[in-house]
Amino acid sequence: MEVESFEDEEVAKLLNDSFVSIKVDREERPDVDKVYMSFVQALYGGGGWPLSVFLSPDLKPLMGGTYFPPNDNYGRPGFKTLLKKVKDAWDSKRDTLVKSGTYAIEELTKALSASAGADKLSDGISREAVSICAKQLSRSYDSEFGGFGSAPKFPRPVEIQLMLYYFKKLKESGKTSEADEEQSMVLFSLQGMANGGMHDHIGGGFHRYSVDECWHVPHFEKMLYDQGQLANVYLDGFIITKDVIYSYVAKDILDYLRRDMIAPEGGIFSAEDADSFEFEGAKRKKEGAFYIWSSDEIDEVLGENADLFKEHYYVKKSGNCDLSSRSDPHNEFAGKNVLIERNEMSAMASKFSLSVEKYQEILGECRKKLFDVRLNRPKPHLDDKIIVSWNGLVISSFARASKMLKAEPESTKYCFPVVNSQPEEYIEVAEKAALFIRGNLYDEQSRRLQHSYRQGPSKAPAFLDDYAFLIAGLLDLYENGGGIEWLKWAIKLQETQDELYLDREGGAYFNTEGQDSSVLLRVKEDHDGAEPSGNSVSAINLVRLASIVTGEKADSYLNTAHRLLAVFELRLREMAVAVPLMCCAADMISVPSRKQVVLVGSKSSPELNNMLSAAHSVYDPNKTVIHIDPSNSDEMEFWEEYNSNVAEMAKKNRNSEKVVALVCQHFTCSPPVFDSSSLTRLLSK
Repeated sequence: MEVESFEDEEVAKLLNDSFVSIKVDREERPDVDKVYMSFVQALYGGGGWPLSVFLSPDLKPLMGGTYFPPNDNYGRPGFKTLLKKVKDAWDSKRDTLVKSGTYAIEELTKALSASAGADKLSDGISREAVSICAKQLSRSYDSEFGGFGSAPKFPRPVEIQLMLYYFKKLKESGKTSEADEEQSMVLFSLQGMANGGMHDHIGGGFHRYSVDECWHVPHFEKMLYDQGQLANVYLDGFIITKDVIYSYVAKDILDYLRRDMIAPEGGIFSAEDADSFEFEGAKRKKEGAFYIWSSDEIDEVLGENADLFKEHYYVKKSGNCDLSSRSDPHNEFAGKNVLIERNEMSAMASKFSLSVEKYQEILGECRKKLFDVRLNRPKPHLDDKIIVSWNGLVISSFARASKMLKAEPESTKYCFPVVNSQPEEYIEVAEKAALFIRGNLYDEQSRRLQHSYRQGPSKAPAFLDDYAFLIAGLLDLYENGGGIEWLKWAIKLQETQDELYLDREGGAYFNTEGQDSSVLLRVKEDHDGAEPSGNSVSAINLVRLASIVTGEKADSYLNTAHRLLAVFELRLREMAVAVPLMCCAADMISVPSRKQVVLVGSKSSPELNNMLSAAHSVYDPNKTVIHIDPSNSDEMEFWEEYNSNVAEMAKKNRNSEKVVALVCQHFTCSPPVFDSSSLTRLLSK
């Protein structure tokens, strides 16, 4: 619509003569977007972007929709026709329109701000939500290409998280064959996404979604929230299988971010556009122009290795967007190729009489040559906003990678676009991003966050997601070896989140502070979509925090989480597939005793790093890792205040020459172990 309508002179005249046009950046103001998207969804049963909504002067929605062609077409009215009809309706039926808009907002307010009917979920739902959701997802599983649902296919990482959580639950209860079935669905889906064109094989990272069912032709936009969540589920895939094909993809994502998406000061940028100019001086941008290749271009760049590369990535002279009728319905990519891997690496290596290692090396060299050529093309626009919530998601993945990737065999070598760096480097990226947010988007006196930064902090206040996602990232940063200051900050942020967003009477969190009268809805969001909901993440944060501290504070965290989940009991019962991460939270809070791994030792000791890596080398979402240096007075003071059991463990093991690891539940602990392999064995039981 940007090109078709908003750059059209006739449309401009219609808008300027009769309307006040306001363009909203939904990433900058998700609260405003939520109001009018909810209206369109309630009115028509679906929504999406671009979103066009017509408002009264007092901001009540009158009518709206998503995409409109400029002229009547595709069986729907054109945007020009719509503008004329809205103008006529406003002139002739103004009172009716305003009343209907007011009524719509009143009804949405009731529907989107539910209250808890009890202090906690019923036991049945708490224990069964994960199973209900997994079974619903399994019914939509695509056994041919992987993933859940049909085209267009979105990489919804919360679905993968749910299925892995359920896999672990089944395995622990001895249902091995069912567990293996869940795991195979997840792993096949992860492989399908990684092999497909939605994955940028040349530069790393993932595009937004696939327009077809086979993960081939994407919408080429790259979003930060996808990168952070996908890196995390590939890390989980690696830890469960110890197969480096998953750790490779996680590193591919994180190395793309390190190379292209991080500001010098440490904040991480939001997105890269789908469209770019095909060449310098071109008049119009084209979808995917930066990423696609002709067969001749590849021949010219790769020379003697072109045939090998083209066969590996299904490159054809006529173009390769032919795997599905949905891939290129308008023939936009004729003669062009979106790289996709369709054959086993070992089979292809054998076909070219090469070892797998040599074959991978050649592919890496080819990718690097194409990457260098691609750098000379006009680049897609970089959205250099630094959004707190999305940075929180990526802080988590960088922090987790710093320890989980140490489980890779020492001999593991990767080829471009992955950089063969040390895992410890990733935690430095996480800490630098956290420092940027604390230094630029947090007021130490008010303890409040701002939502985003671009050449200075935005005027928009933070939203629930900013607090929830950042707290989750800080907890991961601490648990993976970051300093105690990150845990302290997470606790402070949780206090502020409760103060600003918690409905203390009805339970759960609103998405906004409720101070801006121009934002007509204050919503309790539950849907775990492309991004998880702030309430789902908050419920898990509260469970995690309750396992770190003791006493009244722990009880308060758990009570808040129980009430939060009770608000959404009907949703968990009837539409669990819409809230997969909340289903995990419901199960987590029902687990009788969360496992705690307590590591006591000097922060300067290399063995502490090894122990931290061992603590994270076994997949267990119901585990908390605590580390304490008895010689650090700041840490000892913190634990004396928040959990004297941890402080006591540190005192008892103060004089140990080795790092001591204790695995506890309710702080009743197994005998201590003193090396990383013993800890791994203990956690694997």
